[in-house]
Amino acid sequence: MSSHLPGAVVSTIFGGNMQSTIVNQIVSLRTQTVVELRQRWIALTGSAPPPYNRQFLESRLAYRLQELAIGGLSRETKQRLHALGEQLDGGNMVVRRIRTDRKPVAGTRLVREFRGIEHSVTVTIDGYEYQGRPFKSLSAVARAITGTRWNGWVFFGLARAGERI
Repeated sequence: MSSHLPGAVVSTIFGGNMQSTIVNQIVSLRTQTVVELRQRWIALTGSAPPPYNRQFLESRLAYRLQELAIGGLSRETKQRLHALGEQLDGGNMVVRRIRTDRKPVAGTRLVREFRGIEHSVTVTIDGYEYQGRPFKSLSAVARAITGTRWNGWVFFGLARAGERI
Protein backbone atom coordinates (compact mmCIF):
# COMPACT_ATOMS: atom_id res chain seq x y z
CA MET A 1 0.00 0.00 0.00
CA SER A 2 1.40 3.38 -1.02
CA SER A 3 0.35 5.47 1.94
CA HIS A 4 1.87 8.12 4.13
CA LEU A 5 -0.45 7.12 6.96
CA PRO A 6 0.36 4.36 9.44
CA GLY A 7 -1.36 1.00 8.92
CA ALA A 8 -3.48 1.49 12.02
CA VAL A 9 -4.94 4.69 10.58
CA VAL A 10 -5.66 2.95 7.27
CA SER A 11 -7.39 0.12 9.16
CA THR A 12 -9.47 2.62 11.11
CA ILE A 13 -10.46 4.42 7.91
CA PHE A 14 -11.53 1.27 6.10
CA GLY A 15 -12.59 -1.07 8.87
CA GLY A 16 -13.30 -4.73 8.00
CA ASN A 17 -14.31 -5.53 4.40
CA MET A 18 -12.15 -3.04 2.53
CA GLN A 19 -13.66 -3.40 -0.97
CA SER A 20 -17.28 -2.76 -0.04
CA THR A 21 -16.23 -0.16 2.50
CA ILE A 22 -14.24 1.83 -0.06
CA VAL A 23 -17.23 2.01 -2.40
CA ASN A 24 -19.53 3.04 0.46
CA GLN A 25 -17.10 5.71 1.60
CA ILE A 26 -16.74 7.16 -1.88
CA VAL A 27 -20.52 7.24 -2.32
CA SER A 28 -20.93 8.87 1.11
CA LEU A 29 -18.77 11.81 0.03
CA ARG A 30 -21.78 13.12 -1.95
CA THR A 31 -23.88 13.46 1.21
CA GLN A 32 -21.24 15.11 3.40
CA THR A 33 -21.12 18.84 3.98
CA VAL A 34 -18.13 20.84 2.78
CA VAL A 35 -17.03 21.17 6.43
CA GLU A 36 -17.14 17.37 6.77
CA LEU A 37 -15.22 16.98 3.49
CA ARG A 38 -12.53 19.33 4.79
CA GLN A 39 -12.29 17.35 8.03
CA ARG A 40 -12.07 14.16 5.99
CA TRP A 41 -9.27 15.71 3.92
CA ILE A 42 -7.26 16.36 7.07
CA ALA A 43 -7.84 12.80 8.29
CA LEU A 44 -6.84 11.23 4.96
CA THR A 45 -3.93 13.44 3.96
CA GLY A 46 -2.60 14.84 7.21
CA SER A 47 -2.65 18.35 5.72
CA ALA A 48 -5.00 21.31 5.49
CA PRO A 49 -7.48 21.13 2.61
CA PRO A 50 -6.99 23.46 -0.36
CA PRO A 51 -9.50 26.28 -0.81
CA TYR A 52 -11.19 24.65 -3.79
CA ASN A 53 -14.82 23.80 -4.45
CA ARG A 54 -16.82 20.80 -3.31
CA GLN A 55 -16.41 18.91 -6.60
CA PHE A 56 -12.62 19.14 -6.34
CA LEU A 57 -12.64 17.94 -2.72
CA GLU A 58 -14.95 15.02 -3.55
CA SER A 59 -12.87 13.84 -6.51
CA ARG A 60 -9.53 14.13 -4.70
CA LEU A 61 -10.91 12.43 -1.58
CA ALA A 62 -12.32 9.60 -3.72
CA TYR A 63 -8.90 9.17 -5.32
CA ARG A 64 -7.19 9.25 -1.92
CA LEU A 65 -9.56 6.61 -0.52
CA GLN A 66 -8.80 4.35 -3.49
CA GLU A 67 -5.10 5.08 -3.17
CA LEU A 68 -5.11 4.03 0.48
CA ALA A 69 -7.11 0.89 -0.31
CA ILE A 70 -5.26 -0.42 -3.37
CA GLY A 71 -2.13 1.68 -3.60
CA GLY A 72 -1.03 4.73 -5.53
CA LEU A 73 1.07 5.20 -8.62
CA SER A 74 4.16 3.04 -8.92
CA ARG A 75 7.61 4.59 -8.65
CA GLU A 76 8.13 3.93 -12.36
CA THR A 77 4.91 5.71 -13.29
CA LYS A 78 5.85 8.72 -11.16
CA GLN A 79 9.26 8.85 -12.81
CA ARG A 80 7.68 8.63 -16.27
CA LEU A 81 5.25 11.44 -15.47
CA HIS A 82 8.11 13.57 -14.18
CA ALA A 83 10.10 12.93 -17.37
CA LEU A 84 7.09 13.86 -19.52
CA GLY A 85 6.67 17.06 -17.51
CA GLU A 86 10.33 17.91 -18.09
CA GLN A 87 9.79 17.44 -21.83
CA LEU A 88 6.85 19.85 -21.77
CA ASP A 89 8.47 22.67 -19.81
CA GLY A 90 12.17 21.91 -20.26
CA GLY A 91 12.73 22.23 -16.53
CA ASN A 92 11.79 25.92 -16.71
CA MET A 93 10.24 26.82 -13.35
CA VAL A 94 8.51 29.91 -14.78
CA VAL A 95 6.71 27.81 -17.38
CA ARG A 96 5.93 25.19 -14.75
CA ARG A 97 4.14 27.74 -12.57
CA ILE A 98 1.82 28.98 -15.32
CA ARG A 99 -1.66 27.73 -14.55
CA THR A 100 -3.05 25.54 -17.30
CA ASP A 101 -6.21 24.68 -15.40
CA ARG A 102 -7.81 28.05 -16.08
CA LYS A 103 -9.34 26.87 -19.30
CA PRO A 104 -11.80 23.96 -19.21
CA VAL A 105 -10.59 20.70 -20.78
CA ALA A 106 -10.90 20.47 -24.57
CA GLY A 107 -14.22 18.89 -25.48
CA THR A 108 -16.10 20.51 -22.60
CA ARG A 109 -19.44 22.03 -23.61
CA LEU A 110 -20.45 25.29 -21.98
CA VAL A 111 -24.16 26.04 -22.15
CA ARG A 112 -25.83 29.36 -21.40
CA GLU A 113 -29.36 30.50 -21.96
CA PHE A 114 -29.58 34.11 -23.08
CA ARG A 115 -32.86 35.83 -23.93
CA GLY A 116 -34.66 32.50 -24.15
CA ILE A 117 -32.13 30.90 -26.50
CA GLU A 118 -29.74 28.19 -25.40
CA HIS A 119 -26.19 28.76 -26.59
CA SER A 120 -23.61 25.96 -26.60
CA VAL A 121 -19.86 26.51 -26.84
CA THR A 122 -17.30 23.71 -27.20
CA VAL A 123 -13.85 24.15 -25.70
CA THR A 124 -11.14 23.29 -28.24
CA ILE A 125 -7.40 22.87 -27.79
CA ASP A 126 -6.66 26.33 -29.13
CA GLY A 127 -9.83 28.21 -28.16
CA TYR A 128 -13.57 27.80 -28.42
CA GLU A 129 -16.12 26.89 -31.08
CA TYR A 130 -19.54 28.48 -31.29
CA GLN A 131 -21.99 27.81 -34.15
CA GLY A 132 -19.21 26.17 -36.15
CA ARG A 133 -16.92 29.22 -35.90
CA PRO A 134 -13.63 29.32 -33.98
CA PHE A 135 -13.09 31.94 -31.27
CA LYS A 136 -9.91 32.75 -29.36
CA SER A 137 -11.69 33.71 -26.13
CA LEU A 138 -14.93 33.22 -24.23
CA SER A 139 -15.33 37.00 -24.17
CA ALA A 140 -15.42 36.99 -27.98
CA VAL A 141 -18.11 34.30 -27.88
CA ALA A 142 -20.12 36.27 -25.30
CA ARG A 143 -19.84 39.36 -27.51
CA ALA A 144 -21.09 37.39 -30.51
CA ILE A 145 -24.09 36.19 -28.49
CA THR A 146 -25.01 39.45 -26.75
CA GLY A 147 -23.71 42.14 -29.06
CA THR A 148 -22.01 43.83 -26.08
CA ARG A 149 -18.76 43.42 -24.21
CA TRP A 150 -18.86 40.75 -21.52
CA ASN A 151 -16.28 38.92 -19.48
CA GLY A 152 -16.74 35.48 -21.06
CA TRP A 153 -15.89 33.66 -17.82
CA VAL A 154 -18.62 35.58 -16.00
CA PHE A 155 -21.11 35.20 -18.86
CA PHE A 156 -20.73 31.39 -18.85
CA GLY A 157 -20.73 31.14 -15.05
CA LEU A 158 -17.09 30.08 -14.70
CA ALA A 159 -16.31 33.11 -12.51
CA ARG A 160 -18.18 35.77 -10.59
CA ALA A 161 -18.13 39.43 -11.56
CA GLY A 162 -15.12 41.12 -10.00
CA GLU A 163 -13.41 37.79 -9.29
CA ARG A 164 -9.78 37.56 -10.32
CA ILE A 165 -9.47 34.92 -13.03
